[in-house]
Amino acid sequence: MFLSCFFRTNLKPRTMDVNVECDTKAYRRSKIDKKLLRKQIKSSHTLLRHEGISTTPVPTKSLVVANGGLGNGVSREELSAVLKEMGSLKTLLMPPKKPYAFVTYGSEENARKAHIHLNGQKLQRVEKEKNYVTLYLSFVDTVPCEQQISVTMPAGLVLVEDFVSSEEEAVLLAAIDWSSHNNDATAQKAMKHRRVKHFGFEFRYDNNNVDKDKPLPGGLPEKCQPVLQRCMEDGHLTIMPDQLTVNQYESGQGIPPHVDTHSAFEDTILSLSLGAKTVMEFRHPDGRVVNVFLPGRSLLVMRGESRYLWTHGITPRKFDMVPASDPQCLALTTCDHGPLNQLTLSKRGTRTSFTFRKIRIDPCRCAFPMVCDSQGAPSLPSSPSPPSIPRGPSDAARLEVEYVHRVYNAIAPHFSSTRHSPWPQVCHFLSLLSPGNVLADVGCGNGKYLGVNPEVISVGCDRSSALIQICINRGFQAFVADALHVPLRTASCDACISIAVIHHFSTAERRLAAVKELVRLLKPGGHALIYVWAFEQEYKEQKSKYLKNNNPSNDTCGVTTEPQGKSSACVRSNLEDNNKKTADDCTVTLDKVSVHINRTAFNSQDLLVPWHLKEGKRGKSKGEAEEARTNKDKTKFSTGSFPDGPDLRSHSNTDSQHHSPTSVERVFHRYYHVFQQGELEQLCMQVKGIKLQRSYHDQGNWCVILEKTVN
Repeated sequence: MFLSCFFRTNLKPRTMDVNVECDTKAYRRSKIDKKLLRKQIKSSHTLLRHEGISTTPVPTKSLVVANGGLGNGVSREELSAVLKEMGSLKTLLMPPKKPYAFVTYGSEENARKAHIHLNGQKLQRVEKEKNYVTLYLSFVDTVPCEQQISVTMPAGLVLVEDFVSSEEEAVLLAAIDWSSHNNDATAQKAMKHRRVKHFGFEFRYDNNNVDKDKPLPGGLPEKCQPVLQRCMEDGHLTIMPDQLTVNQYESGQGIPPHVDTHSAFEDTILSLSLGAKTVMEFRHPDGRVVNVFLPGRSLLVMRGESRYLWTHGITPRKFDMVPASDPQCLALTTCDHGPLNQLTLSKRGTRTSFTFRKIRIDPCRCAFPMVCDSQGAPSLPSSPSPPSIPRGPSDAARLEVEYVHRVYNAIAPHFSSTRHSPWPQVCHFLSLLSPGNVLADVGCGNGKYLGVNPEVISVGCDRSSALIQICINRGFQAFVADALHVPLRTASCDACISIAVIHHFSTAERRLAAVKELVRLLKPGGHALIYVWAFEQEYKEQKSKYLKNNNPSNDTCGVTTEPQGKSSACVRSNLEDNNKKTADDCTVTLDKVSVHINRTAFNSQDLLVPWHLKEGKRGKSKGEAEEARTNKDKTKFSTGSFPDGPDLRSHSNTDSQHHSPTSVERVFHRYYHVFQQGELEQLCMQVKGIKLQRSYHDQGNWCVILEKTVN
């Protein structure tokens, strides 16, 4: 009886525990499903807002895979393997540089299966810092069809695959002794990373002229003679080279775009690629681009136009977009889903290049006098003459027109293509706004914050008409206006944001006027968020991303001259000194704006920051800006070439005999006043009727949140 009562009294609670556990699991599954659904909806909105890709709730055979693209480090092989587990694939389209892909299954049933089982799944990536991505799949009615464009190789360019055998490759690599760098110590110091050795002649610069009168002992390595003799027999050479430059590239290293100096070398230049494969980009001054895949043991022959007119370079990166199979077969493909479907990622290894050239004795008489230094063309760009610091309103307005307004109109499409990710702290501010609130984004740029919170009424304005056209093309409400005179009614906005705008005003009076204009627009109780660039790029022992990205082999934004403004010793460490009308040690240089060296710490507060415009981006009309952003990854093909989407900027190479004939035209300088700690707060507190709610430092920016008081 006792035992019976014991079991009866304990049986019910045990059963209840099981039920509760089952209910809890069901509840948790429900929470996970809801979270997944929110992620799916968010990814669909992102694709629509930034890429114009419309998804559909109705099942189809085709899906778009967010986070599953070449642009975020997913290779074709990795994605294809996962997708094939759900059924037979008809097509897999992976657009260059995009973080998404399109997949079409043989049946709608397989597409449904993929949508159910792969949504929210983590995909492992090979040899990446973050070794997985989370996939989000949505149905689409149509898949874009990329049409093949036939583009020929640059005139005079020849690629010969398998020119040397594996045995010859090993012999050539063993012939280079990297333990001694006495003959090219200057080059080694300048390059920092890529290893370089010269044979035949030593090169030094004197007023941009090459000193070719210093032969190096030993001449060219003897092991190279059989290769050169074969080049003569095959007709790639008519005269033996007497100079060799050996470059060794580790993964992530490259060489800036350049043209080997006309006056230094004869016509034909040979480049033998040993070790790992890579991608070399050829760019014509008119903007045409041909990306050439260089397999290991291949020979590249440059002569004529390809040698004298086109720049060539290798973009620093660790992965290349390469054809998934034989590039020559792909280039000849004419089916509906052509070569753009057949790209994948290839991890770079160590590549060694042997570049053979013949020293020129007589002046160059090539057919391209406009870019020939022997025939009067400039060889290297000179630095701009920095403007004076404005002394009054008219001076300030003229400086801003020249170094802010005109620059952003000229670089708008390229600038917009680099400004696509909203900053988290700004998004948090916008997320706190109530549905129906009115938001004004003063200095909205390409409008990347106008769609962050779809529940508020957002309107943007900017001084650049080209950037406003991009906003309009994206479906945002925006208009051209000066931040000092915004044509909106007083107290008409619940919130205002000014992100990276006020630092472009060149006097304290104009910066104060910009803050007052923001406050004028606010309703009582409304809030304003202001971001400006900080002088302190290292804060609380943490470097900003701007300084962290300072890789000598990768940073091609810097100018090669020293800043011409205040020295670092003249930058005041407290705000009281900023208000002084005269300076002791800095008097002679206070009247000039510094020219900043990109990715370095600031040494003055008033400076010009270079922007190197990608070739082919400049000159687009403002109506074409959004189209340029959308179409910038559509790629031109030729035999042996394919898209790899480099981040190419103008750069002069100081340790090699190169120059870029159009580099001067691609450099723009933007005026900035970088704020010291406490300066932004001090500026804002000069405005009546506001309360400083919060101030903080965010990735190299000083930021404040202001509240307009009721009275």
